Amino acid sequence: MKFYTLLLFTLFAASSSFAQDHSALEKIFEDYQGEHPGASVAIIKEGEFIYQEGFGLANLELGQKVDSKTNFRLASISKQFTTTAILQLADQDKVNLSWTLDEVFEDFPDYGKNIKIYHLLNHTSGLWDYEEFVPDTAMNHQIMDDGVLDLIRQQEKVYFLAGEEYRYSNTGYALLALIVEKYSEMSFPDYLEKNIFQPLDMSNTLAYVRGENEVFNRAYGYDKKDGNWTKRDQSSTSAVLGDGGIYSNVEDLLKWDQALYEGTVLSKELIEQTFTQGKLNNEKEINYGLGWHIKNWEGEKVMYHTGSSTSFRNIFYRIPAKNLSVIILTNRNFPNEFDMVDLAEEVVEKVRED
Repeated sequence: MKFYTLLLFTLFAASSSFAQDHSALEKIFEDYQGEHPGASVAIIKEGEFIYQEGFGLANLELGQKVDSKTNFRLASISKQFTTTAILQLADQDKVNLSWTLDEVFEDFPDYGKNIKIYHLLNHTSGLWDYEEFVPDTAMNHQIMDDGVLDLIRQQEKVYFLAGEEYRYSNTGYALLALIVEKYSEMSFPDYLEKNIFQPLDMSNTLAYVRGENEVFNRAYGYDKKDGNWTKRDQSSTSAVLGDGGIYSNVEDLLKWDQALYEGTVLSKELIEQTFTQGKLNNEKEINYGLGWHIKNWEGEKVMYHTGSSTSFRNIFYRIPAKNLSVIILTNRNFPNEFDMVDLAEEVVEKVRED
């Protein structure tokens, strides 16, 4: 009888602790709850969700709630899939990371002789930001990846010589998507679907092209001004795919997270390369690998990527040594993109092992 009582007490204590943990996590996301643009939050440990919750609304007009199947625009989290596509083609000897842009693209400016595909992957190309040349009012004429190439062909200089500095570049990733198309002889969305999403059974993930495919269970983006929420889901640059055009949900991203451990669609050796800090020409390391930011946090190596576009703020945060990942997807225009790192680390603190 004493043993039975002790067992009940132990189970009750564990249950109470678990409930407290959930309460603490819900407190973090209290501003996302109710009749507001929401958040899909997932914590993955050893290949399983140890926490998953949807807060708020995916569609304010229809009152559609956020859940684990809600698909958000990933924004720059998309870059890891673009990177994977390039590395797959390199592994098949269809692409060489040392090729220069003047070798890849016809009529490219002379400075392309110094810029290698590798420089695009780790943001050391020095290419101009295409967003500087695209008004944010051109909603009826959204630029796409090939339009980015056209803009860059018109520029006569770069920010710096390739490899001399690190400067985050959406331009580089738009060009990477075009490289995937050229050397795979497939559209970028079709390549990702056949070579990454289908093999991993990521059935709700896609590179969205208006009029060609459809995002089901879609979260729409909202902008808060003067205390009111306004739907503002797209901008003049939202149709560019290589730098941020993928939609997905936490259920599919769980599968992607596990593929990064298992080497399913990319070898473990190549995956490790994506998680290795790049170097400048002077051998100085940068805090970016190939499609991933890299940092040390409280003694652990962390790989993460934020995603910020019109009314979406996201983060995919991984601590491989702990087999722990945090995914936060939101459909609103704040906080600052880099504050999402602090938000993810606040979540990690709540589930940290003793």
